[in-house]
Amino acid sequence: MQSSTENLFTVETSKSIFEEACTYIPGGVTAHIKYMTPHPIVMKEAKGSKLVDVDGNVYIDYLLCSGSLLTGHGHPAITEAVTNQLHDMGTTIFGTPHLLEQQMAKRVIELYNGIEMARFTNSGLEATLLAIRIAKGFTGREKLAKFEGHYHGGYDQSLISVNPTMEEAGDTKRPTPVPESRGISNYYLEKTVVLPFNDLEATIQLLTENKDEIAAVIMEPVQGGYIPATQEFMEGLREITEKYGIVLIFDEVKTGFRVSMGGAQGYYNIAPDITTLGKVLGGGFPVGLVGGRKEIMEITNPISSRDILSASVETNKEKNGNKDSVLFHSGTYYGHPTILSAGKATLDLLEKDGILDKTIERTMWLRQELEALYARYGVTMKTIGLGTIFNIVFTDKEILNYRDMQESDFSMRDKIDRRLLELGVYIKPLTRYSMSTEHTQEDLEKTVALHEQVLKELTNK
Repeated sequence: MQSSTENLFTVETSKSIFEEACTYIPGGVTAHIKYMTPHPIVMKEAKGSKLVDVDGNVYIDYLLCSGSLLTGHGHPAITEAVTNQLHDMGTTIFGTPHLLEQQMAKRVIELYNGIEMARFTNSGLEATLLAIRIAKGFTGREKLAKFEGHYHGGYDQSLISVNPTMEEAGDTKRPTPVPESRGISNYYLEKTVVLPFNDLEATIQLLTENKDEIAAVIMEPVQGGYIPATQEFMEGLREITEKYGIVLIFDEVKTGFRVSMGGAQGYYNIAPDITTLGKVLGGGFPVGLVGGRKEIMEITNPISSRDILSASVETNKEKNGNKDSVLFHSGTYYGHPTILSAGKATLDLLEKDGILDKTIERTMWLRQELEALYARYGVTMKTIGLGTIFNIVFTDKEILNYRDMQESDFSMRDKIDRRLLELGVYIKPLTRYSMSTEHTQEDLEKTVALHEQVLKELTNK
C-alpha cells in the first residue's frame, strides 16, 4: 500500500501476470470489458469501497464491477445470507421450484410499476435477449428498434450502433445501423431500426414509417447509465408505442435500484411493457430478470404449450404440438437460490434506514465538489447522471445523446483517468463512476484531493 499520494503505484506484477495469461486466454482477459491499455490491473482482494491489486496497491473503487456492487465488496450481510442459504437448504441448487423464486419475484413486482409478472435469467444480457423474443412472439412482428449509443448485451441484434464512428453513423435524424462486431449477419441490420435518443420528432417519424413491422423499442432510459432521457421524450415515446401496439422495453440493467428502488421508470413515472434487470439485483452474483405486463408475460407460460425438450411426441400433440404454441425460456441455473438469497439481502440493505437515498446524496456531493474544483482551475467540465451513477465530461455543451458525447474532450478525460489510476482511484479510463453504500466521506474527500493533484500537474497551477 502506498503511503503518499505523491508516489505512483507500480504494477509490475500485474503486467507479468497479464503477459502469461495471454498464453492461455485470448487477449489475456475473459471479457472485453476487463481489458485496458497498456494492460489490465490484476486484483487479489477487495473489501467495502476498496480494491487491492497483486502488487499491494489499494484503490478507491468507482467501477464496482460495472456498477453491480451497490453495497460494495463483500458486505457482511450478503455473505451471511449466502452462507445461511447454503447451510439451511443444504445445496447450491435444486433444479426445481423453490420459495425464494416467488419471494423475489413478488418483491420486484412491488417495486417496479411496469412489472406484473417476472422470470429470472443468468444475466442482464440474457434478460434483454428474452425480452426481445417475448416482444416478437407477442406481436408477431420481426423488426426491433433500438437507440444509437445504447448497449443491451453482446449478442447479434444488440451489437448494432453502440459506438459507431460519425462517418459510419449517417444522418442524425435517421441513423444508419452499424455492426459493432464481426460475425453479425446482414439479417440483423435489415431487421433493426436505429433511433436518435432524446429526439422525439425524428423517433416518431421512424416508428411511424415502420409501425407495422416493429415488434419492440428497447432502450436504456438513462443512456450508458448517465445520459438521462428528458421527461418529454419519455412521455412521447410511451404514447407513440402504445398508439402502434409496439412493445416498449426498458433495459434497467444499469439503472435498476441505482436511480431509485423502482428504477428509472419510478423516477420518470412511466410504466414500460417489459423491464429487464440485472447487476445490482444479484448482490455480486450473476442474475437477470424479465418482467412486464401479465398479458405479455403469460406467453412464456409452459402450462398450455408443448415441451420442446420432452422426448414424447404424443405428449406434445396433446398441446397443439406446433412451434407457434411455444415461447421458449429455460435455463439450468435460472432462479438460483444462492444468487436470489444475495439479491434479497441486497434489497433489504438498500431499503434499510433510507440508505439508497443517502448514497444518492453522497453521489451528488462528490459531483458538486468535482465541478467546483475544475471550475477553480479554469477547466470546462460537467458531471452528468442520475442517482448513484455519473460521468465526467469535458464540454460546455448539453449532453443529450451519443453524438453529443463525441464532441467532448476524450483526450483530457483519458489523461486524468490514467493518472488517477496511478494514484489510487480505480476507474477504467473513459467510463462512468458508480457509487456504493460503502464509500465513506473520507473516500470522497480523498478522491477530490487526488483530482486536484492531477489538475495541478496538467494545468501547471
